[in-house]
Amino acid sequence: MAQPATITVLGSGTSMGVPMLGCSCATCTSKDPRDQRTRPSIAVSWTSGEGEHRVVIDTGPEFRLQALREGIGCVDAVLYTHAHADHILGFDDLRPLTFRHRLPLYADDATAEVLERIFDYTFSPGSTYPNKARVALHRIAGSAEVPVANAIFQRVPLLHGRLPIAGYRFGTAAYLTDMSAIPDESFALLGGLEVVILDALRWEHHPSHANVDEALAWVDRIGAKRAFFTHMSHELAHATTEAKLPAHVRLLFDGQRIPIEL
Repeated sequence: MAQPATITVLGSGTSMGVPMLGCSCATCTSKDPRDQRTRPSIAVSWTSGEGEHRVVIDTGPEFRLQALREGIGCVDAVLYTHAHADHILGFDDLRPLTFRHRLPLYADDATAEVLERIFDYTFSPGSTYPNKARVALHRIAGSAEVPVANAIFQRVPLLHGRLPIAGYRFGTAAYLTDMSAIPDESFALLGGLEVVILDALRWEHHPSHANVDEALAWVDRIGAKRAFFTHMSHELAHATTEAKLPAHVRLLFDGQRIPIEL
């Protein structure tokens, strides 16, 4: 049976964030708070008979500030899309959320290996660091399903340039960031969506990210009732870009909440 849940947008910006350092363009100097974008991440929260549950997808460099802003005090699991800096470098900020229970992490082999290398003081069997994060790293691949409480998060294979990465489907929603291609077999995992969040870096072509026109074409093929763009650069000012989009396609902004069903 479907249950209500909420997507909270922790960050909606590209790897350099918006404003971008050293830039004085109209978006980077905008007074519109929706043009203030931290690195991309979401949290999905819901309530069951066991209490409140929350899954975070990616922990970027501003994860601590994002979690404080949104009042995140507990997390049931963290899912990783890939190992680029803007998606993993906030990992260590999970530490205080793991002191009461061991936090499960889910990532593909390549991402897991990078996490283990960068944060070796957490994952090394010989580590004596007393306050390291208490986590359990699980490797997943393909279209694996991850059960969390009474919900299922399904891995969706994507391509980020030549790099295989992951998106995730949960209930009637999906989060697909950083991709330049969606394999045909992954479209089969995206039927019947109410909400899809997907990469749209800028208007011009990019070798490893979707641009706006490519993202719009995928929205049409997926057929979701509502679509939201994320991982946006300073080339996409919120108000002027939204004015050019169909009514069912909007831009995400940091702190936004989107109701969904799991």
